Amino acid sequence: MRAICFISLLGLSWVSFGQGKFEKALEYRQKIGFLAAHRGVMAHMPKNAALAGELSLLFRTRGHKAYQKAYRFPTYGLTLFYGQVGNQALLGNFVGTYGYAELPMISFRNYRMDFKLGLGLGYNRNAYDPVNNAMNVALATKINGLMCLAIKSSYQLGKNTITASLDLTHFSNAAFKVPNFGINMPYVSLGYARTLVAVNPLKYDPYEGEPTVPMSLPYKRWLYSATFTFNAKQMMPIGGNSYPVFGLNLSAKRFFNHKAGLELDVDVFSKQAILDYQPYINKTQWDILQVGAYAAYLVPLDQFHFVFGMGAYLRDKYSPEDPVYHRIGARYYLKNGIMFNLTLKTHFARADVLEYGIGYTFNYRKK
Repeated sequence: MRAICFISLLGLSWVSFGQGKFEKALEYRQKIGFLAAHRGVMAHMPKNAALAGELSLLFRTRGHKAYQKAYRFPTYGLTLFYGQVGNQALLGNFVGTYGYAELPMISFRNYRMDFKLGLGLGYNRNAYDPVNNAMNVALATKINGLMCLAIKSSYQLGKNTITASLDLTHFSNAAFKVPNFGINMPYVSLGYARTLVAVNPLKYDPYEGEPTVPMSLPYKRWLYSATFTFNAKQMMPIGGNSYPVFGLNLSAKRFFNHKAGLELDVDVFSKQAILDYQPYINKTQWDILQVGAYAAYLVPLDQFHFVFGMGAYLRDKYSPEDPVYHRIGARYYLKNGIMFNLTLKTHFARADVLEYGIGYTFNYRKK
């Protein structure tokens, strides 16, 4: 799970610290919400209001790179989260940190409405314990992945900004250890930001000022990649064995402009846990191979990308899960064609595996 924090910070260091053309601000948000019981077995868990606070360091882009103008100047940030998640007795308090991007959907004078996606890590002491905390069926580990999705409105007056947002905050260990139903908290939040270092929007023009840095990733042509993914997961019942999970992803992707891309994949999965599914049936490694067809929408922020996709199994001999799977996550592309992958694979709202991966784009450098 540490890789979530690593890739988030890696992306932030590239888009923010590396370019030196951004405005810095500090923001505090107060959040109130509730714990959503998205499974019947969790019906006993929501008890208290979910109260939390977030302190964020913001980096507002000002047009140094071509994609920043295309997105109408996105904002990046690093957030510290602390608070309750809806059941003080079973879950206690959480502390976490995540990196995020805010992409403008509406931008008019001093008003903005952004879509926000953040990835990071969270920690709490009240994990599942068969003796001392057996009713906590949501989280079996003290360290968990943290994901935040939000729609955020902001109004800026000089160096002062008032914000309001609707958030969904999620904690899960991606089935690395069970029980792992995960926790989801819808939040409403109000916040205040203060600009620390102001930077006027830059006029990157060939005849005036500095030129805009073009997008690193080639677009308007198909790119072909292979990615190897790996991790492990624990199967029910509680206390069962952990099994490795391997994947091979063969993809064709095309970026139509600075803001949008399409990916078409063939996925091959080797989930060793299927060997123990219906154990009275003898199985071989060939028998347990799953093959899927997958399509994704890509949000490229130059070398750092967000991925949102859905697939269906074409070959799944024993069908241990649903016939449809989903992915959400992030990737980082080096300029030599090597790519690092971190995606959460799920079956609807149930986590399947967190996919660590490394890949290569074969025609990345072609003119």
